[in-house]
Amino acid sequence: MYKVHCLNNISKKGLDCFTNDYEIVDSIDEANVILVRSANMHDMELPDSVKCVARAGAGVNNIPLEALAEKGIPVFNTPGANANAVKELVLAGLLLSCRDIIGGCNWVRENAEDENVGKSAEKAKKSFAGGEILGKTLGVVGLGAIGRLVVESAEALGMNCVGYDPFLNQEKAKEISEKLLFTEDLNELLSKSDFVTIHVPATAETSGMINADAISNMKDGVVFLNFSRDKLVNDKDMAQALESGKVAKYVTDFANSAVVKMTNTIVIPHLGASTAEAEDNCAKMAAEEVMAYLERDEKIHCVNMK
Repeated sequence: MYKVHCLNNISKKGLDCFTNDYEIVDSIDEANVILVRSANMHDMELPDSVKCVARAGAGVNNIPLEALAEKGIPVFNTPGANANAVKELVLAGLLLSCRDIIGGCNWVRENAEDENVGKSAEKAKKSFAGGEILGKTLGVVGLGAIGRLVVESAEALGMNCVGYDPFLNQEKAKEISEKLLFTEDLNELLSKSDFVTIHVPATAETSGMINADAISNMKDGVVFLNFSRDKLVNDKDMAQALESGKVAKYVTDFANSAVVKMTNTIVIPHLGASTAEAEDNCAKMAAEEVMAYLERDEKIHCVNMK
């Protein structure tokens, strides 16, 4: 009997995938399997009984990959399982960034006591007017599971897309979309785009990649969307770009002490993968990966060992 401990709430639909050979336990001390979403594992001392760790999600920066590899403990993630949920929030971010929907809704609430609020709104609405995304160019940095879905949906909404991914070439990019303009030069993408959305993992190489130099290559008045990780963006440089108007709007799914003080931001409380469907999909995939490893020694989506 393998014993499974959950560091975060894990979808019941995922836990139900485990066969009778697995038991969900409350104590980590007896665990053979650790299931995790966002809990920080870097300072945890895991018991010797742990055989594997599965992250119900894609990002693994909350897990000490190398330390676990040294102990022979594989770590699995679930790439693509939450991709649609994130894609849909990116689309929402696009629309919120160019139409002041939030400001307009706040105005209505603030004027709730006005008996003639409808008539007043007709006069006030010009303050919340915006633009349209139709015909605009969206730069997609990273063309993995999420990025390619964003391209597909943005093109369906009438946008032009420019894509960049150091792990793809022109031929592979054409498999995503025949209309996609693929470039091997990130600065070319930045210079062509009215909106830029980033979908790359947070690593030592990508940390702070959106800095003053990168921003200087962007169009004046660009909208930047970050639904990947806050560490990808240099907060000080972004704050300065927002103050100057170089960046018209910064839409981020990651609240931190710096970004919540910035002007012209839409800060979302990390809702990217927070849908019932995404949580179910991630949990199911994680359970299947665990069983494949423990029963058949298959390492599916293992991120720290071969």
